[in-house]
Amino acid sequence: MVTDKFKRPMRDLRISVTDRCSFRCGYCMPREVYDDHEYLERSSILSYGEIRRITRLATDLGVRKVRLTGGEPLLRTNVHRLVEMISDLDEVEDLAMTTNALLLAREAERLKEAGLDRVTVSLDALNDQLFRKMIDTDVPVATVLDAIDVASEVGLEPIKINTVVRRGWNEGEIIPLLERFRGTGHTVRFIEFMDVGTLNSWNLDEVVPSAELVEMIAKRWDIEPAESNYRGEVASRYRFTDGGGEVGFISSVSAPFCGDCTRLRLSAEGKIYTCLFGSDGTDLLTPLRSDASDEEIRDLMEQTWTKRDDRYSELRGGTPLASPKVEMSYIGG
Repeated sequence: MVTDKFKRPMRDLRISVTDRCSFRCGYCMPREVYDDHEYLERSSILSYGEIRRITRLATDLGVRKVRLTGGEPLLRTNVHRLVEMISDLDEVEDLAMTTNALLLAREAERLKEAGLDRVTVSLDALNDQLFRKMIDTDVPVATVLDAIDVASEVGLEPIKINTVVRRGWNEGEIIPLLERFRGTGHTVRFIEFMDVGTLNSWNLDEVVPSAELVEMIAKRWDIEPAESNYRGEVASRYRFTDGGGEVGFISSVSAPFCGDCTRLRLSAEGKIYTCLFGSDGTDLLTPLRSDASDEEIRDLMEQTWTKRDDRYSELRGGTPLASPKVEMSYIGG
């Protein structure tokens, strides 16, 4: 297992399989920018075979958890075949996917049969009108809720529900979301609005600190902190004392967790990034397609990780740093 300059191991690999998405959430792919966006050509995107090869080499360096992201991963044709190819790697102990769930009900059973362990679903509101406003797309929230039920029925569990909280937008959805999913075995995780990329008009005034949400929830239910499940877990966990399950908080702005970050990110066009807020990636696509050996590619990945000294969120504080950052649609959330 390799470590970076802060002795953080490489444990997690997050793979963006496409830069395309069917939603236009303002904090990720705002419509005013992406309706005229030039997406990656198919020839410049990693093939499933290339993704599997990179994943296999990453397991040699310590990776044990893999997550498929996007964009929206279910827009990639026959993505269940990639799931099957990765789940066949003995070293991969956990294979998950983050999705907006628009196509999940249709694909859930096939994904489970291919070897996917679980899914995380993005859901920022239960109120249908507000949900459509936040995704800026004419899709009813019932589509996502039905997909969550289908995913649960086929065994893609435990399911995590990711909610990005923006002040002035959806603070009123916190309690309804918890009421909807308490007791189901699913965990709602509230994510502070982050300055990922440069196109989402981030400002600190729209950030709702997790501590404020904990206080809000504690007025409705008794909750208590829970220990992390593993090193590098990004969400702070709380449990309902009445046995109703858990709630999580991802607090990149108010309580950075850089010190335990174990994630390597692979973009759709074959670059690896050592931070969600990174600006420069290391190109693997060119050596892959230039007949580089496994050893050469593995060495390139190892060198990239051992030089890693990223701690953007800790350095940022409440003010985004001036350096350019890769957009979230390229490297996933």
